[in-house]
Amino acid sequence: MTNTQPKRDVVFPPGRHALYERNRYSPAVRSNGFLFVSGQVGSLEDGSPEPDLKQQVRRAFTNLNAILGAAGGSFDDVVDVTVFMVDPQSTFETIWEVVPEFWGEAPHPTITAVGVTWLYGFQFEIKVIATAGMT
Repeated sequence: MTNTQPKRDVVFPPGRHALYERNRYSPAVRSNGFLFVSGQVGSLEDGSPEPDLKQQVRRAFTNLNAILGAAGGSFDDVVDVTVFMVDPQSTFETIWEVVPEFWGEAPHPTITAVGVTWLYGFQFEIKVIATAGMT
């Protein structure tokens, strides 16, 4: 039986390939005019969590922007955002102090914020769907 499914059009940012290989996932996949970006966390170069929450959020956005840039776009191309926060009652205000640094001008993308109990040692994760401008 022949596989008729097209291969995934995977987008890799510069570096960090070992992280994706080790954990067996793609950083982003293009499909039908959209870019589906895996959840990005604020990891240090060795993959461990950045200990400071604000810096962790900044690193997550920096990692996200590297993937968007590798796809030929930017955060302006993002149409849908999902954020995951450990203990949002105590972390939301701190996280949301950083978000405007990266969010850009209105109109803003849609967003869903989810409180979770565990993120592999991280406190914040962001995943997005982007369109247009992706080349």
